[in-house]
Amino acid sequence: MENRERNVAAKGKVTSRQKRSRRTSRRRKQQIRRFVVLGIIVLIGILLLWLICFFIGSLMGKKEKTKEVEQPKITEMLLTENPYSRPGMLLEKVKGVVVHYTANPGSDAKANRNYFEGLRKSKATYASSHFIIGLDGAIIQCIPLEEISYASNHRNSDTISIECCHETEDGKFNKETYQSLIKLLAWLCGKYNLKQDDIIRHYDVTGKDCPRYYVKDEKKWEQLKKEVFLYIENNCK
Repeated sequence: MENRERNVAAKGKVTSRQKRSRRTSRRRKQQIRRFVVLGIIVLIGILLLWLICFFIGSLMGKKEKTKEVEQPKITEMLLTENPYSRPGMLLEKVKGVVVHYTANPGSDAKANRNYFEGLRKSKATYASSHFIIGLDGAIIQCIPLEEISYASNHRNSDTISIECCHETEDGKFNKETYQSLIKLLAWLCGKYNLKQDDIIRHYDVTGKDCPRYYVKDEKKWEQLKKEVFLYIENNCK
């Protein structure tokens, strides 16, 4: 009789331990499930956030793309490949356009182009430009757009250069030269997705007094850049 009572008591004690063990096990499983669910929610949240950021970034990228305009009339008179004016080295990437003046009042685009061509024989210096705009507004291309020119010092490797003819010592561009410059800059900005601040002067690269008139008068320079993008807005494809 006593043994039977002891066995029953022992069974009762084991049962209580089992119940406690089961309750502890259930709590642990519940905690694990909560952590798993929480982890899944966090991962989903991160994924959704990434998708939203990607979508917004895509929209902004499309919105910021510079509109394209029709290419102005360009006469191709490429320089002969040579170490002094057309080295034939490839541009890394076009990150800007540099505006220059010829510093040779009254000269025309063809004369300046021929000067660059003559450097292969004279070897007097290293100089050239992708484009030269004449007093009559004619645009001559001297260097292919995928190659560098010798015009803008340490920015030769990532910029397109434009030399502009001028009538007087002050370097002011006449109406014809100015309008062709606006059209050429607008086309290049659309072609390479450049912004207003990507249009720079030789002065902005080295501090050289070039283009003189637009170094002396900052307001005229800012107005020129604004007119480029106004032209793009009014003449985009």
